[in-house]
This record gives sequence, C-alpha cells and structure tokens, in this order.
Amino acid sequence: MSQVIVVGSYVQDHAWLIDSFPQPGETRRAHGFNTGPGGKGFNQAVACARQGVGTTFIGAIGADHLGAIAQEFARAEHLPCCWQIRADQPTAASSIVVNARGENQIAVNFAANEHLDPAFVHAQDTVFAGARVVLVQAENNLDAVAAALQLGERHRLTRIFNPAPAVPGIDAALLRRADIVTPNETEFALLLERIAGTRIEAATLAARGDAELHALARRLGVSTVVITLGAQGCFVSHGADRRGDAVDHYRLAPERVNAIDTTGAGDAFSGALAAALVLFHNAPFRHGVVHANRAAAMSTEIVGTAPAMPRFDAVVARFGA
Repeated sequence: MSQVIVVGSYVQDHAWLIDSFPQPGETRRAHGFNTGPGGKGFNQAVACARQGVGTTFIGAIGADHLGAIAQEFARAEHLPCCWQIRADQPTAASSIVVNARGENQIAVNFAANEHLDPAFVHAQDTVFAGARVVLVQAENNLDAVAAALQLGERHRLTRIFNPAPAVPGIDAALLRRADIVTPNETEFALLLERIAGTRIEAATLAARGDAELHALARRLGVSTVVITLGAQGCFVSHGADRRGDAVDHYRLAPERVNAIDTTGAGDAFSGALAAALVLFHNAPFRHGVVHANRAAAMSTEIVGTAPAMPRFDAVVARFGA
C-alpha cells in the first residue's frame, strides 16, 4: 500500500545540450540530445519512490506512442500508476534547451494533463485511504488539483502543493487547502502579489533577511511555506505549527555539487520532501528539508528529469544520514 500519492503531470521531455542559448532567428549546433520521461508530477513521484517510500502516481496520458513510453518507464521503476488514458488528447511533450551553465529554457504542451478528470481522481478514493501524504502541482487542470486536495483532507493526509507553474487560477482558497507549499522564487513572488497584493522582485528574495522573508511568507496564509532558492538553497517559514522544529523560520544553504542540468531540481526537492515526511515522521521537519535539499542538489549532476532523480542510498552515501 502506497504512503504517498502524487497527482500530477506526465510530459515526454526532449532535451538539447548547447553552449549558449540561441538569439531570435539564430540556429546553433547542439552537442547532445536525449529524450525521456518528465512532467512535474511524474518527476516528483519518481523522486519520492526512489527514496524507498511506497508511492502511487495518478495522471493522464494519450492513447499514443508517448503514452506507451510513460507506462513502460513506470513499470521499469516499479511505480504503481493510475493512468487516465485519453483518446481525445495526446501525451504531453516538451522541448528543453540546456546551456553550458546548466540553465534551461523550456516550451511544453501539457495536452492530456489539462484534461485529467476530477471524477477519475475521486475514483481513486481507496488509494488515498491508505496513504499519509498527497503531493500536487499545477500542470494539470486546477479542478483535478482541487479534487486531490479534497481527498487528502477527507482522509487526513498531509497535503503538499508545489504551485508550479504559478498559473492565474491558483487563488487563496486553493492554496490554503494545502498544509505545505513549495514555490520557487518566481512562483512565490507571483503568488504573493496575487494573494496578498504585495509586489516584490523574485530576483531579490535570496538576498532579503530571514525575518523579512518569514513575514512575507506568512501573508500566503499557509501553515508551512518552503521557498526553493535554487543555487541559494531554501527557506522555511512555519505558522503556529512548527512541525517539530525549534524555530518558526530558517534558511538552509545549498549542497556543493557539480551541476550540469538544473531541470527538475525543484521536482526532486518536492518529491524527496514528501518521502521524508514518511521516512522521518518522528523527526523535526528540518530533517526532511535537509534530505530534500540534498536530493535536489544531486539531481543536477545528471542530464534529464525523472531519470536524474537520486535514490535514497545514494543521497545518504554522499552526504550522510
């Protein structure tokens, strides 16, 4: 029986490695290409499962070749999935360009993901009944996201919302159905403006003081906010429930790694954090965040998304328990 349920997106990634991004109208020669499974939801499910925690993925794909690839990869990972196979929509696909600095530019057609039926999600009630954590993102239609959060609430699961991308439909009511949210700098800035009417520059977040970041995070009205800051690590802000932590806010520095592709690092973080809430359920929340931070860092050392998610034993061997 799975302890973590991930309701989210599957995207077939097509990635090109290039020295520098082309200018408009310019053609540049790539020095590498790979294709593989991705999508925020699927990446996070793989990241979670590779921590040794029973995980089930719920998502939508097309009745096509890319959908068959999705199912085959999941079987190879021994990842149980509840697939809604849409005959009327193709499987999602993306184009990812990664430069020599490990930065990326992405174009994606979410296709079947935007048509995940909330009724299909509700039909998986028995899967939710045996779990402890549910994790969602925003690459699906938001009524399906809301259905997953509603089921999580009904079954008293810890609800994690990775509000990525920060689409316009994410409002205060939807966000506050989660116990924990994990935005990056850009997503946090967009949500803060939309929900609290506070405008800040995303690029300035990492340089702001901890007390100021904590005060800004509290304006979202969510119990725990974890802001992923990329190469600057992450920041945690708790409300009244500190989840076992000694303080209500703190910052963790990034781990030192040889980053070559940052695509999917945020997914590694959210998926590993969901797993950590099960693995370290008697430990302070900080312990799980440290583990997630390490898993995210390691994911940047391999090109790709879902295949780059590190396993628990590798994380522990690299950084310790």
